[in-house]
Amino acid sequence: MINLKLALDWTPNTNHIGFLIAKELGFYSKQGIDLEILNPKDDNYLMTPGKKLELDIADFAIAPFETVISLNNKANQVHAIAIYAILQEDLSSIVSLKKSNITAPKFLDGKTYASYKARYEDYIVKEMIKNDGGEGDLKLVYPDKLGIWNTLLNGQADATWIFDNWEGIEANGKNIQLNKFTLDQFKIPYCYSPVVLTKRENLIQHKEYYSRFIKATKSGFLFVKNNLEESTIILQRSLSKYDLENIDIEKSLSFTIPHFGNELNCGMMEQDKVLRFLEWLVDKGLEDKIILEQNLFTNELFD
Repeated sequence: MINLKLALDWTPNTNHIGFLIAKELGFYSKQGIDLEILNPKDDNYLMTPGKKLELDIADFAIAPFETVISLNNKANQVHAIAIYAILQEDLSSIVSLKKSNITAPKFLDGKTYASYKARYEDYIVKEMIKNDGGEGDLKLVYPDKLGIWNTLLNGQADATWIFDNWEGIEANGKNIQLNKFTLDQFKIPYCYSPVVLTKRENLIQHKEYYSRFIKATKSGFLFVKNNLEESTIILQRSLSKYDLENIDIEKSLSFTIPHFGNELNCGMMEQDKVLRFLEWLVDKGLEDKIILEQNLFTNELFD
């Protein structure tokens, strides 16, 4: 039995269901893995999942693909590599309240955007505005991470970035009408988010166990398709009081299930999709072209 640690990107939510199921139903233990799941709320988000991976506090981290790029290109280089894509399509969008009359990104010029301060986030939103014919003139604010969604609801911000399968479901349940703008809609070739990443040297050293981790994880995500009620109960056990009271968990899972992929592609990443995003970053001057030659993801653990 090997002890492994997985650092979550957020407090438990729908995107984590496969890990929670695989742990609770013994999929990991059957593969000889004792998995500990690290909740970022325990340190109030003081340390990112990427940093926990870098410092060997975690063996795996859940993060956007941007984190893999960041770790590989910092002064103190970390040979991080993405090994599992939780979603096959991007389920996020930039949103404003319907009542604000911000019906297109160009109308965000001069407005306030609540940012998570992610690696390319502010640039991406400004680029979206420009691609819609605006100037990209945003007022950026950086609230506490867990409070960002509420800054939109209470009028402190005009727009923010959400997951359609989480905050989007909450908004639906409360009849809060949103204007949604997706990156794809406005010619920004976003990649996979979130992904599971690890260190390349650890993957090589523990390849057999890491392959088993992937096998159990994939089984956990595929389990949801035919076991919605049981999956809902398992997820509810890990949720905060706020989430239990404000989000229809079964609806969130139903919405997300098609995006976990199928037996063939669940967890896997496509070279073309990754390359389009990397080329866009280079083209916009956000990264050096060296990223096009780096080994930033692999599907080798699915063999």
